[in-house]
Amino acid sequence: MNRYPLWKNLLVAGVVLFGAIIAAPNLFGDDPALQITREDGAPLAAATIDVVTSALAAAEIEFLSTEVDGGAALVRFGNVESQLAASTVVREELPFHVVALTLAPRTPVLLSALGLQPMSLGLDLRGGVHFLYQVDLDTALTQYLQTFESDIRARLREAGIRNRVRVNGDFVEVPIVDREQLDAAGDIVYSLDPLLNISSATFDGDPGFRIALAPMQVTERQNFAIQQNTITLRNRVNELGVAEPVVQRQGIDRILVQLPGVQDPSQAERILGATATLEFRLVDTENDPFDAERRGRAPLNSILRFDTSGVPVLLRRDVIVSGDQLTDATFGYSQGQPAVFVRLNNQGANRMLEVTQANLNRMMAVLFIEEKPEIIERDGEQIMRTTREETVINQATIRGVFSSRFQITGVSPFEGQDLALMLRAGALATPIVKVEERTIGPSLGQDNIERGRNAVVLGFLLVVIFMTLYYRVFGLIANLALFANLVLIIALLSLLQASLTLPGIAGIVLTVGMAVDANVLIFERIREELRNGNSPQASIRAGYDKAFSTIADANITTLIAAVVLFAFGTGPVKGFAITLTLGIVTSMFTAIIGTRAVVNLIYGSRQVGSLSIGGQAAPA
Repeated sequence: MNRYPLWKNLLVAGVVLFGAIIAAPNLFGDDPALQITREDGAPLAAATIDVVTSALAAAEIEFLSTEVDGGAALVRFGNVESQLAASTVVREELPFHVVALTLAPRTPVLLSALGLQPMSLGLDLRGGVHFLYQVDLDTALTQYLQTFESDIRARLREAGIRNRVRVNGDFVEVPIVDREQLDAAGDIVYSLDPLLNISSATFDGDPGFRIALAPMQVTERQNFAIQQNTITLRNRVNELGVAEPVVQRQGIDRILVQLPGVQDPSQAERILGATATLEFRLVDTENDPFDAERRGRAPLNSILRFDTSGVPVLLRRDVIVSGDQLTDATFGYSQGQPAVFVRLNNQGANRMLEVTQANLNRMMAVLFIEEKPEIIERDGEQIMRTTREETVINQATIRGVFSSRFQITGVSPFEGQDLALMLRAGALATPIVKVEERTIGPSLGQDNIERGRNAVVLGFLLVVIFMTLYYRVFGLIANLALFANLVLIIALLSLLQASLTLPGIAGIVLTVGMAVDANVLIFERIREELRNGNSPQASIRAGYDKAFSTIADANITTLIAAVVLFAFGTGPVKGFAITLTLGIVTSMFTAIIGTRAVVNLIYGSRQVGSLSIGGQAAPA
């Protein structure tokens, strides 16, 4: 007899039932919707909903419902046409708000209370935002040259050699004031890097050296800038909480970013493109900042900056700690006030400890530095220009000694969250500028969803018809397992929140065919055993046992290919690899363990004369 123990039958039933519950939210679909938020990130006013509903009523646009969740308003519609029409009306009515097209799940309250949610959909299915950024490689090279400039200046100063080192275009110029020190300066310059192209030159009558990067160094630095910016953008995307984003290099100097399901494109653009850092400096309280503003220059060893209200502030030229020494930054509240909690590395902590010990009861300021790139047209040619904004966002008296951990106050909740996010994700190696932006609406995604669903359903029905006609009862059992396999794949995608894309749907369709392959191998083996004169019970046992190794080998090799695709692929390729991998795992369970459990329930506990499996049946 072929029987499973009770626990194994319960296990199969429990897994399928659990999968069905997890996959259930996908049955209810989505509503086309508008998500409305304020541009400054502040909570939405209650009166805004009234403004929206009145505007829609005046435009005779029907909507299903309105709701407020987490400071954002969500307006649901019955169709995409109403959604698109409402988008235009609401944008005109609320000029200082972000109105984003989205899809809102219709998940019942009971399932939502259990934390269940439908599958996450990729950019091509759900819609989202597509950005293409250009990296300022010229600035990257200038920054690299500035590191050599600083190094040379420091070494010459230590050696007591008077100089006027400066970066001029693609060169570092090293004029030596005293000709007698030229040889000693040459020893220092030529010891910097053997790859540098160094030549003798004269600058306004002073002898010296002209330093240029070698072609290999230029290429390496440009590649570094692209790679570092790609990593930083990926970190920032992760902080935004976007599922399955695409962040990859495109061409020589561009980076592609795709954010499926993003509901606030303005926030994504603001976070991704910002080049922000902090500097901590002592406040110059000995001089009058208003007098410095009137004269147009700061006193010696000080710099003139302005706070968020436009009030002038004098800061000491020496930087205590800079943004590259931050290891973590989180947003929170301190005594009811918004604050950014900062942690420094060892070098920064030691420096902060020294300064706070020596400057108790003095003022220290936080200087926020942001570089904003833009493309301008000059002489008929588009060039990239970077503007640098420096703002004093906080001034506080040093009341105690601190080192590695402290907090920044004086920011709004919106500013604090963005500042913490940018500092935590890291600074861009060089500025970037957006050269292309596309928003893919949910209507196109819905069309792709319907086509993908039709492909899966058609493939499933064809397999069901073939298996039923060719293998009869055993074919029906295989079809039942195939349906359970689809349910489990959807359940795993919903549970893991792995984004489903069009290539992912292709992976599911492929899995449908592969899943039934295992049953074909088993059923053909059972047929062979029956033709050899074995009893039905012995044929069932031999069919499953002898076909297992073949099925396992075939699935393992496919699984290896899927893992390689996931490891080396990006975006859509990974989506295909994920669904293929999940399909292999679930098909092994349903096609082998699941079908045998059903076969055992039908045939295993009784004597049978023949099996309804097509072909010749064996005598009892």
